[in-house]
Amino acid sequence: MADGLVPIELLGQRFPVRSTLDERYVQELASYVDERMRAAEDVTPGGDALRVALVAALNLADELFRARGLGDGTIAALADRVSRLERLIDQTLES
Repeated sequence: MADGLVPIELLGQRFPVRSTLDERYVQELASYVDERMRAAEDVTPGGDALRVALVAALNLADELFRARGLGDGTIAALADRVSRLERLIDQTLES
């Protein structure tokens, strides 16, 4: 698909989004983001759109990390393990 403008709606506001992705797919993504923003709006009473968007973005990032198995400190644990493996490799190569 060539670059095209896809109309989406978030929190009742319409936005044109330029994308090379399938229009229906972009609208599905927007619908999901809208759902997450509405959920964030429910727990952020009186919050402005930016605050709601930030809470939604953090929730989406959490979902992504958990789906990838990186939530709950796993990133720090992986970084520690990689560091230990690097030291072990360095020691082995020096021998």
